[in-house]
Amino acid sequence: MGAAVLVIGAGPAGSACARLLALGGRSVQLVDAQPIGRDKVCGDGLIPDAHHALERLGLLEAVMAEAERVAHVGCIGPGGGRIDVPGRLAVLPRRRLDEILVRGALAAGATFLQARFEAPLEEDGRVVGACLRRGEETLEVRASTVLLATGAAAKPLQAAGMCTRQAPSGIALRGYVHAPSMVGRIRALEVAWTKAVRPGYGWIFPAPDGHFNIGVGVSDSHSDGRMKDVNLRQLFDDFVAAYPPAQQLMREGQLVGELKGAPLRCTLAGSHFTRPGLMVIGEAAGSTYDFTGEGIGKAMQTGMLAADAILQQPDDDAAARAQYEAALAALQPRFALYAKANRVNAFPWLADLLIWRAKKSERLLRRMAGVLEETSNPGNLLTLKGFTRLFTE
Repeated sequence: MGAAVLVIGAGPAGSACARLLALGGRSVQLVDAQPIGRDKVCGDGLIPDAHHALERLGLLEAVMAEAERVAHVGCIGPGGGRIDVPGRLAVLPRRRLDEILVRGALAAGATFLQARFEAPLEEDGRVVGACLRRGEETLEVRASTVLLATGAAAKPLQAAGMCTRQAPSGIALRGYVHAPSMVGRIRALEVAWTKAVRPGYGWIFPAPDGHFNIGVGVSDSHSDGRMKDVNLRQLFDDFVAAYPPAQQLMREGQLVGELKGAPLRCTLAGSHFTRPGLMVIGEAAGSTYDFTGEGIGKAMQTGMLAADAILQQPDDDAAARAQYEAALAALQPRFALYAKANRVNAFPWLADLLIWRAKKSERLLRRMAGVLEETSNPGNLLTLKGFTRLFTE
Protein backbone atom coordinates (compact mmCIF):
# COMPACT_ATOMS: atom_id res chain seq x y z
CA MET A 1 0.00 0.00 0.00
CA GLY A 2 1.23 3.52 -0.69
CA ALA A 3 0.18 7.14 -0.29
CA ALA A 4 1.80 10.46 -0.93
CA VAL A 5 1.10 11.58 2.64
CA LEU A 6 0.19 9.39 5.62
CA VAL A 7 -1.64 11.07 8.52
CA ILE A 8 -1.79 8.90 11.63
CA GLY A 9 -4.56 10.04 13.98
CA ALA A 10 -7.99 11.32 12.94
CA GLY A 11 -8.59 13.86 15.68
CA PRO A 12 -8.77 17.60 15.00
CA ALA A 13 -5.09 17.96 14.10
CA GLY A 14 -4.92 14.96 11.78
CA SER A 15 -8.23 15.59 10.04
CA ALA A 16 -7.51 19.33 9.56
CA CYS A 17 -4.11 18.49 8.09
CA ALA A 18 -5.57 15.79 5.84
CA ARG A 19 -8.33 18.07 4.54
CA LEU A 20 -5.96 20.89 3.60
CA LEU A 21 -3.52 18.50 1.95
CA ALA A 22 -6.29 16.83 -0.04
CA LEU A 23 -7.73 20.19 -1.07
CA GLY A 24 -4.20 21.09 -2.19
CA GLY A 25 -4.12 18.11 -4.53
CA ARG A 26 -2.10 15.67 -2.45
CA SER A 27 -2.98 12.01 -2.08
CA VAL A 28 -3.70 11.46 1.62
CA GLN A 29 -4.24 8.33 3.71
CA LEU A 30 -5.83 9.12 7.10
CA VAL A 31 -5.38 6.40 9.73
CA ASP A 32 -6.91 5.92 13.18
CA ALA A 33 -7.05 3.00 15.58
CA GLN A 34 -10.74 3.72 16.25
CA PRO A 35 -13.65 3.85 13.80
CA ILE A 36 -15.00 7.17 12.56
CA GLY A 37 -17.13 8.75 15.27
CA ARG A 38 -15.10 7.53 18.24
CA ASP A 39 -15.30 9.28 21.59
CA LYS A 40 -12.54 11.48 23.03
CA VAL A 41 -12.28 12.77 26.58
CA CYS A 42 -12.44 16.55 26.28
CA GLY A 43 -14.26 19.60 27.58
CA ASP A 44 -15.71 20.05 24.04
CA GLY A 45 -15.43 23.84 24.22
CA LEU A 46 -14.86 25.65 20.93
CA ILE A 47 -13.25 29.00 21.67
CA PRO A 48 -12.38 31.60 19.00
CA ASP A 49 -9.20 29.91 17.74
CA ALA A 50 -11.28 26.80 16.94
CA HIS A 51 -13.82 28.95 15.09
CA HIS A 52 -11.04 30.54 13.04
CA ALA A 53 -9.58 27.13 12.17
CA LEU A 54 -12.98 25.72 11.20
CA GLU A 55 -13.60 28.78 9.02
CA ARG A 56 -10.40 28.17 7.11
CA LEU A 57 -11.30 24.50 6.70
CA GLY A 58 -14.73 25.45 5.36
CA LEU A 59 -16.42 23.39 8.08
CA LEU A 60 -17.61 26.04 10.53
CA GLU A 61 -21.16 26.12 9.20
CA ALA A 62 -21.50 22.33 9.49
CA VAL A 63 -20.19 22.36 13.06
CA MET A 64 -22.29 25.30 14.20
CA ALA A 65 -25.44 23.72 12.75
CA GLU A 66 -25.16 21.11 15.53
CA ALA A 67 -23.23 22.91 18.28
CA GLU A 68 -24.62 24.66 21.33
CA ARG A 69 -23.81 28.35 20.91
CA VAL A 70 -22.52 30.11 24.01
CA ALA A 71 -21.94 33.83 24.55
CA HIS A 72 -19.64 33.91 27.58
CA VAL A 73 -16.99 32.17 29.60
CA GLY A 74 -18.07 32.36 33.24
CA CYS A 75 -15.00 32.68 35.48
CA ILE A 76 -15.85 31.81 39.09
CA GLY A 77 -13.35 32.41 41.88
CA PRO A 78 -13.00 30.44 45.11
CA GLY A 79 -14.64 33.31 46.99
CA GLY A 80 -17.76 33.01 44.85
CA GLY A 81 -17.10 36.06 42.67
CA ARG A 82 -17.96 35.73 39.00
CA ILE A 83 -17.23 37.57 35.79
CA ASP A 84 -18.70 36.65 32.39
CA VAL A 85 -16.20 37.20 29.59
CA PRO A 86 -17.80 37.57 26.13
CA GLY A 87 -16.57 35.60 23.17
CA ARG A 88 -17.44 33.57 20.11
CA LEU A 89 -17.98 30.20 21.76
CA ALA A 90 -19.74 26.88 21.28
CA VAL A 91 -19.85 23.30 22.54
CA LEU A 92 -20.08 20.13 20.46
CA PRO A 93 -19.15 16.68 21.84
CA ARG A 94 -15.93 15.43 20.36
CA ARG A 95 -17.57 12.27 19.08
CA ARG A 96 -19.55 14.42 16.63
CA LEU A 97 -16.96 17.15 16.05
CA ASP A 98 -14.28 14.66 15.09
CA GLU A 99 -16.68 12.85 12.77
CA ILE A 100 -17.47 16.11 10.94
CA LEU A 101 -13.75 16.80 10.58
CA VAL A 102 -12.98 13.30 9.29
CA ARG A 103 -15.87 13.47 6.83
CA GLY A 104 -14.54 16.83 5.70
CA ALA A 105 -11.15 15.28 4.96
CA LEU A 106 -12.78 12.42 3.06
CA ALA A 107 -14.96 14.83 1.07
CA ALA A 108 -11.77 16.63 0.02
CA GLY A 109 -10.33 13.38 -1.33
CA ALA A 110 -8.51 11.71 1.58
CA THR A 111 -9.10 8.03 2.34
CA PHE A 112 -9.59 6.46 5.77
CA LEU A 113 -8.06 3.29 7.16
CA GLN A 114 -8.83 1.88 10.60
CA ALA A 115 -5.54 0.52 11.87
CA ARG A 116 -3.13 0.94 14.79
CA PHE A 117 0.26 2.59 14.38
CA GLU A 118 3.10 0.27 15.35
CA ALA A 119 6.32 1.92 14.16
CA PRO A 120 7.74 4.04 11.37
CA LEU A 121 9.30 2.51 8.29
CA GLU A 122 12.81 3.85 7.84
CA GLU A 123 15.40 3.83 5.10
CA ASP A 124 18.79 5.51 5.36
CA GLY A 125 17.74 7.54 8.41
CA ARG A 126 14.51 8.82 6.85
CA VAL A 127 10.92 7.87 7.64
CA VAL A 128 9.34 6.47 4.47
CA GLY A 129 6.05 5.20 5.85
CA ALA A 130 4.61 3.28 8.76
CA CYS A 131 3.98 -0.22 9.96
CA LEU A 132 0.29 -0.56 10.90
CA ARG A 133 -1.74 -3.28 12.55
CA ARG A 134 -5.27 -4.09 11.34
CA GLY A 135 -6.72 -6.99 13.30
CA GLU A 136 -4.26 -9.84 12.80
CA GLU A 137 -2.84 -8.26 9.66
CA THR A 138 0.35 -6.20 9.50
CA LEU A 139 0.43 -3.48 6.85
CA GLU A 140 3.40 -1.53 5.55
CA VAL A 141 2.24 1.80 4.14
CA ARG A 142 4.86 3.85 2.32
CA ALA A 143 4.56 7.61 2.11
CA SER A 144 6.56 10.67 1.13
CA THR A 145 5.70 12.25 4.49
CA VAL A 146 4.24 10.88 7.72
CA LEU A 147 2.25 13.11 10.08
CA LEU A 148 1.96 11.80 13.64
CA ALA A 149 -1.26 13.08 15.26
CA THR A 150 -1.69 10.46 17.97
CA GLY A 151 -2.69 12.70 20.89
CA ALA A 152 -1.29 12.74 24.40
CA ALA A 153 -0.27 9.07 24.62
CA ALA A 154 3.50 8.64 24.89
CA LYS A 155 3.74 5.18 23.31
CA PRO A 156 3.35 6.23 19.63
CA LEU A 157 5.88 9.03 20.14
CA GLN A 158 8.30 6.57 21.69
CA ALA A 159 7.81 4.13 18.82
CA ALA A 160 8.61 6.93 16.37
CA GLY A 161 11.66 8.06 18.33
CA MET A 162 10.06 11.46 18.98
CA CYS A 163 9.24 11.38 22.72
CA THR A 164 11.20 13.69 25.02
CA ARG A 165 8.87 13.45 28.02
CA GLN A 166 6.93 10.30 28.76
CA ALA A 167 4.73 11.76 31.52
CA PRO A 168 1.80 13.98 30.51
CA SER A 169 1.54 17.64 31.48
CA GLY A 170 -1.82 17.20 33.17
CA ILE A 171 -4.88 15.04 33.55
CA ALA A 172 -8.62 15.56 33.29
CA LEU A 173 -11.85 13.72 34.11
CA ARG A 174 -15.10 14.40 32.29
CA GLY A 175 -18.65 13.17 32.16
CA TYR A 176 -21.88 13.98 30.35
CA VAL A 177 -25.06 14.73 32.29
CA HIS A 178 -28.51 14.88 30.71
CA ALA A 179 -30.40 17.56 32.63
CA PRO A 180 -33.14 19.28 30.61
CA SER A 181 -34.27 21.17 33.73
CA MET A 182 -30.91 22.98 33.80
CA VAL A 183 -31.14 24.32 30.26
CA GLY A 184 -31.06 28.10 30.45
CA ARG A 185 -29.80 28.04 34.03
CA ILE A 186 -26.23 27.20 33.05
CA ARG A 187 -25.60 29.17 29.87
CA ALA A 188 -21.89 30.02 29.93
CA LEU A 189 -18.73 27.94 29.70
CA GLU A 190 -18.37 27.90 33.47
CA VAL A 191 -14.83 27.48 34.79
CA ALA A 192 -14.59 27.43 38.58
CA TRP A 193 -11.47 27.72 40.69
CA THR A 194 -12.29 26.38 44.12
CA LYS A 195 -10.07 25.41 47.01
CA ALA A 196 -11.61 21.94 46.77
CA VAL A 197 -9.93 21.23 43.43
CA ARG A 198 -6.64 23.06 43.97
CA PRO A 199 -4.29 22.90 42.07
CA GLY A 200 -6.87 22.37 39.35
CA TYR A 201 -10.20 23.68 38.18
CA GLY A 202 -13.69 22.43 37.48
CA TRP A 203 -15.99 23.16 34.56
CA ILE A 204 -19.56 22.85 33.37
CA PHE A 205 -20.25 23.47 29.67
CA PRO A 206 -23.78 23.42 28.18
CA ALA A 207 -23.93 20.96 25.28
CA PRO A 208 -26.69 20.26 22.72
CA ASP A 209 -29.98 18.52 23.52
CA GLY A 210 -30.13 19.22 27.25
CA HIS A 211 -26.72 17.72 27.97
CA PHE A 212 -23.85 19.21 29.97
CA ASN A 213 -20.15 18.44 29.92
CA ILE A 214 -18.82 18.49 33.50
CA GLY A 215 -15.30 17.77 34.63
CA VAL A 216 -12.14 18.63 36.52
CA GLY A 217 -8.60 19.17 35.31
CA VAL A 218 -5.16 19.39 36.88
CA SER A 219 -2.52 20.90 34.63
CA ASP A 220 0.50 20.18 36.82
CA SER A 221 -0.20 16.58 37.74
CA HIS A 222 3.26 15.02 37.39
CA SER A 223 6.69 15.67 38.85
CA ASP A 224 9.97 13.99 37.85
CA GLY A 225 8.02 11.72 35.53
CA ARG A 226 5.67 10.50 38.23
CA MET A 227 2.09 11.36 38.99
CA LYS A 228 1.58 13.45 42.10
CA ASP A 229 -0.88 12.43 44.79
CA VAL A 230 -3.94 13.29 42.69
CA ASN A 231 -7.20 11.37 42.82
CA LEU A 232 -9.29 12.66 39.93
CA ARG A 233 -12.50 10.99 41.04
CA GLN A 234 -12.12 12.51 44.50
CA LEU A 235 -11.43 15.92 42.94
CA PHE A 236 -14.59 15.54 40.85
CA ASP A 237 -16.66 14.67 43.93
CA ASP A 238 -15.09 17.58 45.83
CA PHE A 239 -15.89 19.95 42.96
CA VAL A 240 -19.52 18.85 42.93
CA ALA A 241 -19.75 19.24 46.70
CA ALA A 242 -18.15 22.71 46.68
CA TYR A 243 -19.84 24.28 43.64
CA PRO A 244 -23.64 24.64 44.00
CA PRO A 245 -24.47 24.56 40.24
CA ALA A 246 -22.57 21.28 39.99
CA GLN A 247 -24.53 19.90 42.95
CA GLN A 248 -27.79 20.87 41.29
CA LEU A 249 -26.75 19.46 37.93
CA MET A 250 -25.82 16.08 39.38
CA ARG A 251 -28.96 16.04 41.56
CA GLU A 252 -31.44 16.89 38.81
CA GLY A 253 -29.66 15.23 35.91
CA GLN A 254 -28.68 11.75 34.84
CA LEU A 255 -25.07 10.79 34.22
CA VAL A 256 -24.74 9.45 30.67
CA GLY A 257 -22.18 6.66 30.55
CA GLU A 258 -19.14 6.71 32.81
CA LEU A 259 -16.76 9.41 33.93
CA LYS A 260 -13.66 9.13 31.77
CA GLY A 261 -10.13 10.37 32.37
CA ALA A 262 -7.39 11.34 29.94
CA PRO A 263 -3.86 12.78 29.95
CA LEU A 264 -3.02 16.24 28.59
CA ARG A 265 0.15 17.17 26.72
CA CYS A 266 0.72 20.94 26.92
CA THR A 267 2.99 23.91 26.17
CA LEU A 268 4.49 22.60 22.91
CA ALA A 269 6.76 20.39 24.98
CA GLY A 270 7.37 16.68 25.35
CA SER A 271 8.30 15.69 21.81
CA HIS A 272 10.59 16.44 18.92
CA PHE A 273 8.58 18.17 16.21
CA THR A 274 10.20 16.70 13.11
CA ARG A 275 12.72 14.27 11.74
CA PRO A 276 13.40 13.45 8.08
CA GLY A 277 10.12 12.29 6.55
CA LEU A 278 8.02 12.87 9.69
CA MET A 279 6.22 15.72 11.49
CA VAL A 280 4.44 15.62 14.86
CA ILE A 281 1.20 17.63 15.10
CA GLY A 282 -1.63 18.30 17.52
CA GLU A 283 -1.55 17.22 21.14
CA ALA A 284 1.28 14.82 20.34
CA ALA A 285 3.32 18.01 19.87
CA GLY A 286 1.89 19.53 23.07
CA SER A 287 -0.70 21.80 21.45
CA THR A 288 -2.93 22.11 24.54
CA TYR A 289 -2.84 25.31 26.59
CA ASP A 290 -1.52 24.78 30.11
CA PHE A 291 -3.75 27.27 31.95
CA THR A 292 -7.14 26.32 30.51
CA GLY A 293 -6.67 22.84 29.08
CA GLU A 294 -8.10 24.11 25.78
CA GLY A 295 -6.59 22.38 22.81
CA ILE A 296 -9.01 21.83 19.92
CA GLY A 297 -8.24 25.05 18.05
CA LYS A 298 -4.49 24.87 18.49
CA ALA A 299 -4.45 21.20 17.49
CA MET A 300 -6.14 22.11 14.21
CA GLN A 301 -3.77 25.03 13.77
CA THR A 302 -0.66 22.85 14.10
CA GLY A 303 -2.12 20.41 11.58
CA MET A 304 -2.79 23.23 9.14
CA LEU A 305 0.70 24.68 9.64
CA ALA A 306 2.19 21.30 8.75
CA ALA A 307 -0.06 21.04 5.68
CA ASP A 308 0.95 24.54 4.59
CA ALA A 309 4.61 23.63 4.86
CA ILE A 310 4.19 20.43 2.84
CA LEU A 311 2.16 22.16 0.13
CA GLN A 312 4.53 25.13 -0.09
CA GLN A 313 7.67 22.98 -0.12
CA PRO A 314 6.43 19.99 -2.12
CA ASP A 315 9.83 18.63 -3.16
CA ASP A 316 12.00 19.62 -0.22
CA ASP A 317 11.40 17.73 3.01
CA ALA A 318 14.06 19.65 4.90
CA ALA A 319 12.59 23.01 3.88
CA ALA A 320 9.06 21.87 4.78
CA ARG A 321 10.21 20.70 8.19
CA ALA A 322 12.10 23.93 8.79
CA GLN A 323 9.02 25.97 7.85
CA TYR A 324 6.84 23.95 10.21
CA GLU A 325 9.30 24.20 13.09
CA ALA A 326 9.59 27.97 12.55
CA ALA A 327 5.79 28.27 12.65
CA LEU A 328 5.66 26.39 15.97
CA ALA A 329 8.47 28.56 17.32
CA ALA A 330 6.34 31.61 16.51
CA LEU A 331 3.53 30.11 18.64
CA GLN A 332 5.82 29.22 21.54
CA PRO A 333 5.70 32.60 23.36
CA ARG A 334 1.91 32.40 23.63
CA PHE A 335 2.14 28.93 25.18
CA ALA A 336 4.78 30.24 27.60
CA LEU A 337 2.42 33.01 28.70
CA TYR A 338 -0.39 30.50 29.28
CA ALA A 339 2.04 28.50 31.40
CA LYS A 340 2.72 31.67 33.39
CA ALA A 341 -1.02 32.27 33.80
CA ASN A 342 -1.29 28.71 35.10
CA ARG A 343 -0.28 30.00 38.54
CA VAL A 344 -3.98 30.78 39.03
CA ASN A 345 -4.55 27.04 39.40
CA ALA A 346 -1.96 26.86 42.19
CA PHE A 347 -3.10 30.09 43.84
CA PRO A 348 -6.83 30.39 43.18
CA TRP A 349 -7.08 33.64 45.17
CA LEU A 350 -5.56 35.24 42.05
CA ALA A 351 -8.80 34.42 40.26
CA ASP A 352 -10.72 36.28 42.96
CA LEU A 353 -8.48 39.29 42.48
CA LEU A 354 -8.90 39.33 38.70
CA ILE A 355 -12.66 38.89 38.98
CA TRP A 356 -12.97 41.64 41.60
CA ARG A 357 -11.08 44.11 39.44
CA ALA A 358 -12.78 43.07 36.18
CA LYS A 359 -16.13 43.92 37.75
CA LYS A 360 -14.83 47.45 38.27
CA SER A 361 -12.87 47.90 35.03
CA GLU A 362 -14.26 47.68 31.51
CA ARG A 363 -10.71 47.84 30.17
CA LEU A 364 -9.68 44.77 32.16
CA LEU A 365 -12.78 42.91 31.01
CA ARG A 366 -11.86 43.77 27.41
CA ARG A 367 -8.36 42.45 28.04
CA MET A 368 -9.81 39.22 29.37
CA ALA A 369 -12.02 38.97 26.28
CA GLY A 370 -8.86 39.62 24.27
CA VAL A 371 -7.28 36.55 25.82
CA LEU A 372 -10.09 34.49 24.28
CA GLU A 373 -9.62 36.21 20.91
CA GLU A 374 -5.81 35.94 21.21
CA THR A 375 -5.35 39.68 21.02
CA SER A 376 -4.22 39.82 24.67
CA ASN A 377 -1.66 37.66 26.44
CA PRO A 378 -2.97 35.86 29.54
CA GLY A 379 0.41 35.79 31.24
CA ASN A 380 0.59 39.57 31.18
CA LEU A 381 -2.36 39.73 33.57
CA LEU A 382 -0.19 38.11 36.24
CA THR A 383 3.14 39.94 35.88
CA LEU A 384 4.28 42.71 38.23
CA LYS A 385 3.28 45.21 35.56
CA GLY A 386 -0.03 43.41 35.18
CA PHE A 387 -0.74 43.59 38.91
CA THR A 388 0.04 47.30 38.86
CA ARG A 389 -2.41 47.78 36.02
CA LEU A 390 -5.09 45.87 37.96
CA PHE A 391 -5.24 48.74 40.41
CA THR A 392 -4.71 51.62 37.99
CA GLU A 393 -7.00 50.98 35.05
